[in-house]
Amino acid sequence: MMSPMGSVLITGCSDGGIGSGLALVFQERGYHVFATVRDPEKASALKNLPNVTLLTPEVTHLSDILAAKHIFSVQTGGILSYLINNAGRNHFMPLLDEDIDTAKEIFNINVWGPLAMTQAFAPLLMKANGTLVNITSIAGHGAIPTLGSYGASKRCQEHMADVLRLELSPFGVKVLCVVTGAISTNCLTYFQDWTLPPDSPYMEIEEYFSRFVQDTNGMPRTPLESYATEVVENILGGITGRIWVGERAEKMKNASLEGELAFSRDQCFMKGFGLDLLLK
Repeated sequence: MMSPMGSVLITGCSDGGIGSGLALVFQERGYHVFATVRDPEKASALKNLPNVTLLTPEVTHLSDILAAKHIFSVQTGGILSYLINNAGRNHFMPLLDEDIDTAKEIFNINVWGPLAMTQAFAPLLMKANGTLVNITSIAGHGAIPTLGSYGASKRCQEHMADVLRLELSPFGVKVLCVVTGAISTNCLTYFQDWTLPPDSPYMEIEEYFSRFVQDTNGMPRTPLESYATEVVENILGGITGRIWVGERAEKMKNASLEGELAFSRDQCFMKGFGLDLLLK
């Protein structure tokens, strides 16, 4: 049965990640949270809480999405207050070294997966005059080495949300993008063995890239609980369009500027990643 506060569906809710953090805040606020996770054993923070239902769809498989939609509809009467597309995959690789098939899979997860979820659950959002939320990244707003494919996928997701904001408005559905900065999550723990391909033209500066990928450069990060609380408060406050949350997020607002500011930004990235050492 649906909570009097309403229902929220959040994708990508494994322990220690953004989805789990958001789910905990919504649950504390009295919402019935439907949290998707590929492996329920990796959602220990959520699985025994009241008003939390774990679902296990793979967001790149339409049959899984439709099965999850059926379960959700049976339990709620088909009314969805908030759909939060958070599930995604991080990825680091210089574009010259990129494996195209791997990059396509990144886009399947980060772009087409959220769109498939949105298409499936949009009728339920319309019933509730609900809100669609896409969790995106500052990686899509700066020319950050090793984040070309990932940043492009998140910026693409963001652009689609901007279009959906207009296309869904006649049906009473609001749309919000959360451009996310550096957050303390477990996402970078998956890249401790990251290396460049043996024939990479960047082997001479692999140490600089690895420092960034493995998060050993001492970059400040916003605590997950603080981030999740701020995001949920904005969502419940009815904010639409785009918000910037997390360490470095505000600074990246102007990352796409042209001219002298863009030149200065590029020089910082060149030095930070050791690319200036390769200049002939």
